[in-house]
Amino acid sequence: MSAEATAIRLGSTVATRAVQLWLAPKEREQRAGSSMSELIRVRIPGLRVQRSLTRQFEQIADAVAGRMQPLLEHEFRDLTTEGRAAVQQAVISTFAGADLSDEAILGSDADPVELARRIRRSAPVPVGFSDAETRFYDVLLDECCDCYVRVLRGLPVFTERAVGELLARATSFGDELEKVLERLPARSLYAPEGTGEDEAFRREYLSLVSRSMDEIELFGLGPSDRAPRTRLSVAYVSLRASEDDGERRPARARPVLRGGAGQWERHEAERASSMRVEAALKDSCKVLLRGEAGSGKTTLLQWLAVTAARGAFTGALADWNGLIPVVIKLRQYAGAPPPPPEAMLDRQFGQLAGVMPKSWMHRVFREGRALLLVDGVDELLASERRAVREWLRGLLGLYPDTRIVVTSRPAAARVDWLRDEKFTPFHLERMTPSDLTAFVRQWHAAVRGQGDDLPCPEEELSRYERLLLTSLQDRPHLQSLAMNPLLAALLCALHLARRGELPRNRMELYRMALEVLVQQRDADRGVVRSELPVALTLTDKLCLLRDLAWRLSDNGRSEIGTAQAAAHLTAKLAAMRHLEGLDGAAVLDHLLHRSGVLRSPVEGRVDFVHRTFQEYLAAHEAAGEDRIGNLVGRAHLDLWRETVIMAAGHANRTQQEELLGGILDRAKTELRHARPLRLVAASCQETMAAIPEAVAGRLDEAMVRLVPPRRSGEVASLAAVGSPLIRRLPPTLEGLSSATAAATVHTVARIGGDAAFARLERYASDDREDVHRAIIRAWEYFDADAYAEAVLRQLPLDDLAVHLTHPGQWAPLTRLRDVRWVTVDYRFEQALSRVTELPPLHGLWMSDIHGDADLSPLRSWSHLEALLLGSLPAGHDLTVLTSLTRLVHVTLQGNGRLRGLDDLTHLSASLVLLLFGYDLSKWNPRFAQESPLTPWVHARSCVLPEDVSGLPVKLRLLDCRTPDGRPHPLNK
Repeated sequence: MSAEATAIRLGSTVATRAVQLWLAPKEREQRAGSSMSELIRVRIPGLRVQRSLTRQFEQIADAVAGRMQPLLEHEFRDLTTEGRAAVQQAVISTFAGADLSDEAILGSDADPVELARRIRRSAPVPVGFSDAETRFYDVLLDECCDCYVRVLRGLPVFTERAVGELLARATSFGDELEKVLERLPARSLYAPEGTGEDEAFRREYLSLVSRSMDEIELFGLGPSDRAPRTRLSVAYVSLRASEDDGERRPARARPVLRGGAGQWERHEAERASSMRVEAALKDSCKVLLRGEAGSGKTTLLQWLAVTAARGAFTGALADWNGLIPVVIKLRQYAGAPPPPPEAMLDRQFGQLAGVMPKSWMHRVFREGRALLLVDGVDELLASERRAVREWLRGLLGLYPDTRIVVTSRPAAARVDWLRDEKFTPFHLERMTPSDLTAFVRQWHAAVRGQGDDLPCPEEELSRYERLLLTSLQDRPHLQSLAMNPLLAALLCALHLARRGELPRNRMELYRMALEVLVQQRDADRGVVRSELPVALTLTDKLCLLRDLAWRLSDNGRSEIGTAQAAAHLTAKLAAMRHLEGLDGAAVLDHLLHRSGVLRSPVEGRVDFVHRTFQEYLAAHEAAGEDRIGNLVGRAHLDLWRETVIMAAGHANRTQQEELLGGILDRAKTELRHARPLRLVAASCQETMAAIPEAVAGRLDEAMVRLVPPRRSGEVASLAAVGSPLIRRLPPTLEGLSSATAAATVHTVARIGGDAAFARLERYASDDREDVHRAIIRAWEYFDADAYAEAVLRQLPLDDLAVHLTHPGQWAPLTRLRDVRWVTVDYRFEQALSRVTELPPLHGLWMSDIHGDADLSPLRSWSHLEALLLGSLPAGHDLTVLTSLTRLVHVTLQGNGRLRGLDDLTHLSASLVLLLFGYDLSKWNPRFAQESPLTPWVHARSCVLPEDVSGLPVKLRLLDCRTPDGRPHPLNK
């Protein structure tokens, strides 16, 4: 049912109940179940008056529907269709059957909040709703009560009855007033004006976040002011993250496992090092998320904000539902201090900040409900980043329970940058082939429905999608090119805009993208009119944009004031004699509206749509204006890394010799910056067509000093050098420590390509377990079938955990008959009977089951020692597991109650049972025989009786509740 139809039904229900109270005020009369028109016909004489009253109440119903419809459209949009329909029907049924008589309304003092409480006491939330569905139910019921009371207050007869009731109760006014005052929110330091408007503002704010941030611009398909946009919730693709240099800090806390499955414990520790980014965020309240340019950091924060606003997190982040997102884009605070809580909405949602209840944001932080999303540490000067760290430290000192995600490019924020604040560092990894395939499909799905904004008929999109996927499979260098979401999106857009013509390298990709964005799209669409007296050519526009990009980069900024930008353009136009007389402000306005490169993020400010374009254009300007010495002097600075690398691609041979020679000279004399300087010099090879002979030898020497990587923290920076590094890495792993050997494998995997595949095939002969685990992890970066046959078959798979990150790995896995330990890290949507295709396993980890979860196929695995089933809903019978007598580790994640859970402790007295999210209030574990050992049970976010002393298990509780909703007294 559509949102409009549901809103009409809710409006009609509210209006009908209002008529019932007006014309049949007693509960017994209301329960007669008469419709609105029947009540009016029976109680009101005269056909004309009846018709008039019916029309008036229908108008009331329409007004209520108009208020309900935006809420239905914009909140909880990620619930399933069935879930939304069930909640909506439940609210309609609850409200239609509630006691809304005179006694009930006046007993609640005609207060909608108190009325909603009374209704919930008599009609609790239906059983079986998820957390998100329960919150949706509460929001809709509260809104119905609010609308209902507002309607009643306008009915004259009800007002008269209310006055009479108050007079009849005059003798108890003192007692009643005391009760009313008790219900009023007390004023305090954090609520100087009370909290009466908090809920209304919360809804308004979350609705604004949900609407305004749930769209992204499709790069390459239009000018910045009219570029097609699509829903972020449609286009979002989950990426992977890895722990940054785990050697430098303690491992993340995980449940203590006791038992005989030693391999499973090793597998647990290994699994924590690389995971979907949602899983990475789950167990860490404070995260520093580092990623290269275009890796999806900003898009991820935007998705987190929208999903939190809708309470639509599932799986790993389900516990985040109920948090209130607060987005801080640090680029908006360049040259200014980060904002205190009361000013955090000013720049992003200034239109709403003026009606925010006083101290509301402080209350959100104090109650631990804030999800603070801080974007772009790298977009501030190094001198300004200290203030950000102090700001975060101050916030956490005052509000220690705040969940925070901070993003930065790696060069701007080291792994330990927020170590003292107890932040967990993660690194956003580049997309794997399976991620890229998913991205291409999502991108083409997202652009459907754009109409005239598409460069081809919509019916041809499927063909272009298939052609691009085929090209990516046949041309590995394209896969390497599209290593992050920005480049992948540009590749999709250019493939569509240029009818299948694809670039060969990153520099060509940026060049082609700029041509399409700045000039070609208007030309293809026949847009030739301009308000400028002189038409600007592509060369003219790029010249002006390069100058503006350099001025921004030269000052360490990514934003500039509109007036200042216009002044810079005026100065540049004066040197372009054929454009003499053009006004800088008019040209700036033209570039903002007709190119897809510049935009105005807020009133009075200008920036580039993505910082990568600014860096590319600034690099071109540096080469064109021969500012090589300037680049050499800044090569060690993280803000200049990408600009220096791309300048090497723009430069002529003489400039390349000067640039690389100067950087390597500095590396010899400035020991403090030696490594970053060598890395930058080595990375320049990616963008240069040929290496000048004058510096080739010195460059080779620099790369030799960079490899092999000494630890995991060096992998990302070395992998950024690209394919030229492969031949400098050792041909075998002999003589390397285990940590260095594993880091070498990770580096080769991240670089990717045919040469990397061949190198890993050779590394597979190493006999160390750390190396074997790293080689298994590298599977996701290569063709699943070829890698399994050529590389994985060389490993002793009977004692290693094999990780599956995408469905394409399933078929090759079934042919590896020695496999005994398997992790399925993707959303498994097939029937669980598919596991019979695998050899008998000792351990199986399936973190996200969404198909048929019939457990009976597991009966045949008599050697199964460890089992994890995630997203396992209530109702599944676990008794089938009792035949697996070797089980010592069982982890179950889901909700509700599970049948057969009582019998699991019958398996083994040394069992370790981990339960997440289940109702254990009726749990009665039992044993077949006495044993000196007692099973361990780790319960998280579960419901248990307050008195658990009678349970014959050792309990460890975390975030658990008693049946009446209170925190369990045994929580750790």
